[in-house]
Amino acid sequence: MGLLGIFVALSAMMFFAFRGWTILMLAPIAALIAAAFAAEPLLAHWTQTFMPAAAGFVAQFFPLFLLGALFGKLMDDSGSVGAIADLMTRKLGPSRAILAVTLAGALVTYGGVSLFVAFFVIAPMGLALFRAGQVPRRLLPATLALGTSTFTMSALPGTPAIQNAIPMPFFGTDPFAAPGLGLIAALVMFGMGMLWLTQAFKRAQRAGEGFDGARGAGDPAAPAQEAAQDLQVRELASTAREFDPAEIDRGARSAAQPGPLVAIAPLVVVIAVNLILSQLVLPRIDAGFLAEERWGGVSLSAVAGVWSVAAALAAAILVLVALNFRRLVDLRASVDAGANASVLPVLSVASLVGFGAVVAALPAFEMVRDWVLGIGGGPLVSLAVATNILAALTGSASGGMTIALEALGGTFMQISADTGLDPALMHRVAVISSGTLDSLPHNGAVVTMLAVCGCTHRDSYLDIVMVAVVGALAALAVVILLGGLVGSF
Repeated sequence: MGLLGIFVALSAMMFFAFRGWTILMLAPIAALIAAAFAAEPLLAHWTQTFMPAAAGFVAQFFPLFLLGALFGKLMDDSGSVGAIADLMTRKLGPSRAILAVTLAGALVTYGGVSLFVAFFVIAPMGLALFRAGQVPRRLLPATLALGTSTFTMSALPGTPAIQNAIPMPFFGTDPFAAPGLGLIAALVMFGMGMLWLTQAFKRAQRAGEGFDGARGAGDPAAPAQEAAQDLQVRELASTAREFDPAEIDRGARSAAQPGPLVAIAPLVVVIAVNLILSQLVLPRIDAGFLAEERWGGVSLSAVAGVWSVAAALAAAILVLVALNFRRLVDLRASVDAGANASVLPVLSVASLVGFGAVVAALPAFEMVRDWVLGIGGGPLVSLAVATNILAALTGSASGGMTIALEALGGTFMQISADTGLDPALMHRVAVISSGTLDSLPHNGAVVTMLAVCGCTHRDSYLDIVMVAVVGALAALAVVILLGGLVGSF
């Protein structure tokens, strides 16, 4: 009955989440369903299992959600995201529209801008560019996905994406874990994605397919404006990434854009400060005080990764405000909108983590753990399968990975200690795994991408699968193979 309860709880949560019900209520209800099937005490699981796990996630990662959403909103309102997208479109032009949109998305998201901010700013520009180059509109969601949701989210070393931060406390790693393998994975994702999209465009040209006729005559910004007000999009999006789309039009956008160097400078600060802190400064500080009870009795390795990303985003925010002070016409409104945009996402993912904690505490979960660890191919394959499945079921890369690591992280660290498996390799495998099967039809990022581009699943989902799922799975396979042969590098 326990296994049946877990299956029923997951199925119910998926069914209602895809229909726009809030995960804040679905996750505790699903947890109680699983506990009821196992004949476990319901209220005790809610208050003593679910809530401590959810609160622990918020305590650990809210600084990154808060600073990440704030940075993204300020980049948007200062005109910096638009300036970078304009730069890419001017330099590459309509004849290379797919590459221009991909690089614009990659540059801003690798620099720390939330992909939802990138969606809402870059999609209207992408629509105009695709129309000018007669690239089919249906290819734009996959192009956005390639630039914002693949290699910059899970593969490139040092990315400040929340997905890259989550494994750090579990494995004692930093944002630059397994940098060589991450770069190889990024090249695989980018190369396969560009190859598919380029060939799809050529096939469309041969078939005489243009942008899309009647729909192409409308305002490019209209689909994004409608998506920002769609409550179902909001609920799905909030479990997928760290920015609440409802805040995208709040605040006050600048009427003027900064120059390219000013626009790019905060992104450079994020990467540079993150690198300096994680590789040079924090490893050299005396952090023995952290072992005291009042600081949680933790080691530096458990918090250094989060510290470096948080400090990098904070430094970039200060630089951004200093360089764009006059363009930020209502700084308080922009700050309020950015801060508010972080609240629903962090609580939504925390609720998923609470659900996972209840499931992991049930006696029947031992069978699930044994099955996962018994998968052939070694611990890296087991970790990849567990993370993939949970990311797919929850529709959330961050939620699925956190559930997997909360339940199995200690087991994998023990395997690491027993076998010499590098935790940095497990970090990179977990992050890449979280960004593969999470891109199923019910994923919030997928739904949002389609909405801001004015497309449907029927129009564009196959291309999204090829770019965001198949390419990521290929990169994951390469990393597991190389990591198994030569270890982490």
